[in-house]
Amino acid sequence: MQLMLPFKVQSSQTKIYYRDKIFFIGSCFSEEIGNRMKDLKFDVLQNPNGILYDPVSIGAALTSYIDNVKYTGDDLFAANELWNSWQHHSMFSGTDKESVLKNINDAQQQANLFLSEAEWIVITPGTSYNYKLKENGKAVANCHKAPSQFFNKNFLPVEEIISSLRNAITKLQAFNPKIKIIFTISPVRHIRDGVIENNRSKARLIEAIHFVTEKMSDAFYFPAYEIVIDVLRDYRFYKNDFVHANDTAVDYVFENFCKAFVSETEKELMSHIKEIHVAMNHKPFQAATRAHKKFMDTQLEKIKIIAAKFSFIDLSKEEKYFSANHS
Repeated sequence: MQLMLPFKVQSSQTKIYYRDKIFFIGSCFSEEIGNRMKDLKFDVLQNPNGILYDPVSIGAALTSYIDNVKYTGDDLFAANELWNSWQHHSMFSGTDKESVLKNINDAQQQANLFLSEAEWIVITPGTSYNYKLKENGKAVANCHKAPSQFFNKNFLPVEEIISSLRNAITKLQAFNPKIKIIFTISPVRHIRDGVIENNRSKARLIEAIHFVTEKMSDAFYFPAYEIVIDVLRDYRFYKNDFVHANDTAVDYVFENFCKAFVSETEKELMSHIKEIHVAMNHKPFQAATRAHKKFMDTQLEKIKIIAAKFSFIDLSKEEKYFSANHS
């Protein structure tokens, strides 16, 4: 009995290896995939501006990293007792202006260096809507819960999405000629825009991103959106808000992502590191027993074997955890 629509994700001829640097930018769904790559000890940098949703904001952020733009106090605004940046997530907001500015510029510097060395970038927009300040027409990446009357809401034309992404990618490939681009579209539903509006928004992203990947070299499309919407296609694969994909769905998408892009030579190492990661999340009922100490010894031995064979894999956090919880 067939209970799921058959859908084979096309495997890329170009593969990801453990020594590769991988840059993630975009929606919260990109962080779900990026976090799983980090857990498996791939060299990952995620969202130096915090989560970004629309392709214009993503394109502007990428350009700012390439140019290593330095933000100044004039780029910040005060609201709700905090200093904020319209181009950054509220994770950067704070009560001390200089600290906020330092954290933003440190992230810019880190992004510039990482992008210059990266083999891969995964770009995941989630919506075709963006916002501009009424007072000056400046595009914003995050509204920081400011009153809606501060903004004009824009439904980006396909042509503008294409232009924004192509310009950023062209500049990125000149900055780092070896970088390869994976586009995905977030399956997270932007229900606040409306159900019909969300579907129109995703449709524009799909059209624009397929145009870009077909016209540009070293650009690939991974169907995260289609896997969740058309293959899983059931609310049991969503969180209670019926908007965000749950862990089961993300795990399934990630499994297909690895099949499509990660080299077969890395799969065994991934498996061993996953075992260690799962073991770290294991909560023992009786930590003082010999059985538990043997379990901890086993994990430490696995870490030593990996460290000896793959010196570029950083398992220091895991080694510290199992050593500290051993006695």
